[in-house]
Amino acid sequence: MYTSHEDIGYDFEDGPKDKKTLKPHPNIDGGWAWMMVLSSFFVHILIMGSQMALGVLNVEWLEEFHQSRGLTAWVSSLSMGITLIVGLGSGMAYLPAVVMVGRYFQKRRALAQGLSTTGTGFGTFLMTVLLKYLCAEYGWRNAMLIQGAVSLNLCVCGALMRPLSPGKNPNDPGEKDLRVLPAHSTESVKSTGQQGRTEEKDGGPGNEETLCDLQAQECPDQTGHRKNMCALRILKTVSWLTMKVRKGFEDWYSGYFGTASLFTNRMFVAFIFWALFAYSSFVIPFIHLPEIVNLYNLSEQNDVFPLTSIIAIVHIFGKVILGVIADLPCISVWNVFLLANFTLVLSIFILPLMHTYAGLAVICALIGFSSGYFSLMPVVTEDLVGIEHLANAYGIIICANGISALLGPPFAGWIYDITQKYDFSFYICGLLYMIGILFLLIQPCIRIIEQSRRKYMDGAHV
Repeated sequence: MYTSHEDIGYDFEDGPKDKKTLKPHPNIDGGWAWMMVLSSFFVHILIMGSQMALGVLNVEWLEEFHQSRGLTAWVSSLSMGITLIVGLGSGMAYLPAVVMVGRYFQKRRALAQGLSTTGTGFGTFLMTVLLKYLCAEYGWRNAMLIQGAVSLNLCVCGALMRPLSPGKNPNDPGEKDLRVLPAHSTESVKSTGQQGRTEEKDGGPGNEETLCDLQAQECPDQTGHRKNMCALRILKTVSWLTMKVRKGFEDWYSGYFGTASLFTNRMFVAFIFWALFAYSSFVIPFIHLPEIVNLYNLSEQNDVFPLTSIIAIVHIFGKVILGVIADLPCISVWNVFLLANFTLVLSIFILPLMHTYAGLAVICALIGFSSGYFSLMPVVTEDLVGIEHLANAYGIIICANGISALLGPPFAGWIYDITQKYDFSFYICGLLYMIGILFLLIQPCIRIIEQSRRKYMDGAHV
């Protein structure tokens, strides 16, 4: 049985009969892989860009409904949180767009993820300008209708995606075609042939009785043969269905318990704990900065060049630059990841101290660049759990980010409603973020201590 190169991920070059050279699949790190990057790029523009531009609509909702900032922020946070928790709406497109890029790249995975996720920055910049214009011209309700129509282009992005088919196992009965053609015996073939010749030679009306007699004699044998073949087909069909059901159950079992086994990895659990606090520190500025600008009487300067657009543009360069640095052989991805996290936490702590447009612009630029570590999250996740568990593990991390996005903006709004300041919101979120980073740092230390203790105990027994 021959297997196509699309199924196994490799093909063979033509050469001598006794020697064939194995070469990588052409779509790995090239070919259609770049179309996957392009598709993922536009998915990030349409989904994450639209989410990060909700701060424009948040100001409109505050003026329209005259509700508290904590209650109004639930609209934006629900939109972000549901996208990253439960897979509804745009969440169905976002996770595959991230995971598929990782499957198509091996050597330049960090760079590919960085390029594709720069769509978030481009989308935030474009959607912020678009929503401001649409709200001014048509009102926020019609602006949302137009934004929804633009989001239909996600269907085009999905059409560009196609998975790399896994290899087929020729020894797996489930992969074989179990349809069986009737194997006629020699006698049946001869009798059929003789009957055909009889019909050709004696096909006249005068020989109808003779023909009917011959058919009547052969009818019991043919009826028994047909019954046997019918039973054989039913048996083969039942066997095929049984194999399919068994294979489906094995896939479900391995997927379910494979996901459950991820929680035995303490480093991965610490990564989840980090994700619960990290994303809110990035989301809160996008939702509340337009309102903060109004409170500081900086609306005119912000209208010329919005602070959220500064975050978005610098975020683009941050993702690409951090992705290139992380792909260098002498650089650890984890070191780049942690350094960017520390920079973002520091920026969150400093932001409330700035009350001028220039100062806020500098801090927003730092937030944009340091948050470029999002492009490294799939790479870091794969480093923790392996490529085979990347989809499930990254889905869990995104779910944790969704909880953070769901609770962060309303929490910041509630703090403002109580204190009439956004300062404490940033301080508390930054403190929780720092605790999450410390969890990531503590786990390797605990592992080193346990290994040292185990070596000491083994030496003591010897």
